[in-house]
Amino acid sequence: MKILGIGTRVKHEDYGQGVVIGVFPTYYSITFYNHGNDRIKLDEEMDIVEYVEPENDLVSMYDVEMTFKNLLNKYIGSFETVPLGDRWKGGNMILKPASDDLAAKEIPIETFFHKIVMMRDKLRVLEQKVNSSDLNDEAKVDIQQYITRCYGSMTTFNVLFKNKEDHFSTK
Repeated sequence: MKILGIGTRVKHEDYGQGVVIGVFPTYYSITFYNHGNDRIKLDEEMDIVEYVEPENDLVSMYDVEMTFKNLLNKYIGSFETVPLGDRWKGGNMILKPASDDLAAKEIPIETFFHKIVMMRDKLRVLEQKVNSSDLNDEAKVDIQQYITRCYGSMTTFNVLFKNKEDHFSTK
C-alpha cells in the first residue's frame, strides 16, 4: 500500500476529486471539491491524479498525545478534564485560623479544585481495583462501603464543579 503525502490529488468513487490535507495513522483527511472535508481509510480504493511524496513524520503531536492519554486511561484510570464553575475561576480560597496570632493561608481555587478532581479520580481507580481484585465478596462490599462514604463526604465540594454530571455522588 502506497502512503499518500499531503497535497496528493485523488479521485474517489463516491466523493469525486479532492486533495489530501492530512495523513493520520488510520485515515486520510481529504477535502473534496464538491463534497467538503471527509476521512477516508488508508486502504480505501482511490485513483491517484497527482502523487506527492509523504513527509517522514506521518503522525502529528496530537495523535501521539491522544495515544498516550488512551494508554494511561487503560492502565492507570480516568484522567478526564473537569471544568471548574465559571464563578470560581480566578478566585482564591482563604483558610483563616481562629487565632489572630496565626497567618491565614490563601490558595487559588483552581489549585484546590485540581486536588479535589485528582482525589475523585483516585477513588474511581481504587473502586475499579477492588472490583477486579481476588478479594472475597464480603471484603469487596466492606471496602466499597468506605469508598461510598468518601464520595458522600466529598459532596460538599460539588458547588465547585461547572457540570452536574461531574459531581460526587453516593449512587
